[in-house]
Amino acid sequence: MQDLPHHYAVNAHARSEGDVTLGAAGVPPLASCPPPEFGGPEGYWSPESLLTAAVADCFVLSFRAIARASKLDWQTLDCDVTGVLDRVEGRLRFTGFSITARLAITDAAAEAKAAKLLDKAEANCLVSASLSAPVALRSEIRIA
Repeated sequence: MQDLPHHYAVNAHARSEGDVTLGAAGVPPLASCPPPEFGGPEGYWSPESLLTAAVADCFVLSFRAIARASKLDWQTLDCDVTGVLDRVEGRLRFTGFSITARLAITDAAAEAKAAKLLDKAEANCLVSASLSAPVALRSEIRIA
């Protein structure tokens, strides 16, 4: 890992109508629009879906790093995240995120360790730790 602090530069380009093009050095551009809940079209990422996706992605990447350091053998991790947007004191804000993590492992003896590492991934995810909304984790572990 590089020394801290890290800096992440992103650009957003838009015209008076249509999508917003998000860009950053070395990655393909990404089109964004308001979500359908705010009158936007289907089929685009929105700031709301991108934030929710960031929680999911960070959780999975955190788990991958923690599992590797803990020498846990695992096969797949499927992670569903739901973000809840509501009006609080007259302002729209996310009021919570629910993570459902489904982990497949091959060794039944490692189930307790796997559960502990899933909890540790949620506690150490830098994206969810940076949010003011609470995050709840529900884990399912199956032996493959």
